[in-house]
Amino acid sequence: MRVIGALRRAVWWALDYAYAGYWQFRAFFSRRRADAFAGGSARPIVVLPGVYETWRFLDPLIAHLHAQGHPVHVLDALERSQRPVSEMARVVESALRTAAVEDVVLVAHSKGGLAGKLVMVGAEGWRIRGMLAVATPFGGSRYARRLPSRTLREFSPEDPGILDLGRQREANARIVSVYAGFDPHIPEGSELAGAKNVRLDTGGHFRILADPRVIAEVAVLADDE
Repeated sequence: MRVIGALRRAVWWALDYAYAGYWQFRAFFSRRRADAFAGGSARPIVVLPGVYETWRFLDPLIAHLHAQGHPVHVLDALERSQRPVSEMARVVESALRTAAVEDVVLVAHSKGGLAGKLVMVGAEGWRIRGMLAVATPFGGSRYARRLPSRTLREFSPEDPGILDLGRQREANARIVSVYAGFDPHIPEGSELAGAKNVRLDTGGHFRILADPRVIAEVAVLADDE
């Protein structure tokens, strides 16, 4: 059984990186404009990518949400999400004020979910209806301790930002955390106390963005009165 489990995780790992590589390639050559998805009469959505991702990496999810009538706001200013979480949150807060939007649903991947939660507990949190966070390391990842890059070490479970955000629980009830049973980047998982936690019976950090449950949970957040 251990061998079978290891083989299954290896296949998930390979599929995950194939997905990530394909969509990073597509994102690099994409010429879509940020305002291409701004129209729509349904509840507004703001998309927050993960580290080393531009919003174009999430293009399939964005296009699907826009096709359902949502104005989807994407932020060129986040670039590849390499700046500290606190700086990312300030960029998002500024964008929310500039767009004068409220009752917004955040849709975030990985690091984007940390920035999203920080916005939710900050001065502009009143504008946020809720957040769907996919594969977000709310409790950090022990792998980050060994990494040379400060951008990635920010995900260490002992990082002051991770610890402080974990203590701020007032927004958790408005968060849906979707994550795989096996995440090669976050062995601790993405369960968040007080949130709605959705554990998918699969593996991956990237490819679960295409899981139908992600779309279904966004619909619940966006449509529930």
